[in-house]
Amino acid sequence: MLKQFLPNEHVNSVFDIHPNELKKRGIKGIITDLDNTLVSWDTPGATPELIKWFKDMEECGIKITIVSNNSELRVKAFADPITTPYIFRARKPMTHSFTRAIHAMNLRNDEVVVVGDQLLTDILGGNRLGIYTILVVPVAKSDGIATRFNRLIERFILTKMRRRGWITWEEK
Repeated sequence: MLKQFLPNEHVNSVFDIHPNELKKRGIKGIITDLDNTLVSWDTPGATPELIKWFKDMEECGIKITIVSNNSELRVKAFADPITTPYIFRARKPMTHSFTRAIHAMNLRNDEVVVVGDQLLTDILGGNRLGIYTILVVPVAKSDGIATRFNRLIERFILTKMRRRGWITWEEK
């Protein structure tokens, strides 16, 4: 049961995910969360550094789709200026939106990675489909109200994983 929440990889930020490394592993697409993965939950748009990261991925032929549980207004306002496809109110960890994103990118599950900051939504959803998952340290220390409860459960799960020796990184 706990292994469903175990990411394949852990990084400090999306900037630690490099297109050439993904290409070497046969990855052609990224499904990424938005809030506290790409930018803090209360930041409306992409930073210049993030815009460059998206462009670098695109130049290497890696497609990106944002899959967020947030509202259309929030996700559209972020994604449209950087011309990135998105799915809003995704209801993660349910798998339907992940599957939609994969089909829209015209890829297979083994050609995609899921990137997110939450075990209970992003990692669990990706793992349920057998997709390679990358957990990032949340961009902000604060969360929206709905996420705060998830973080409590997440800390409990991470503690159990750490005690079993499944993870070695330290929380920041």
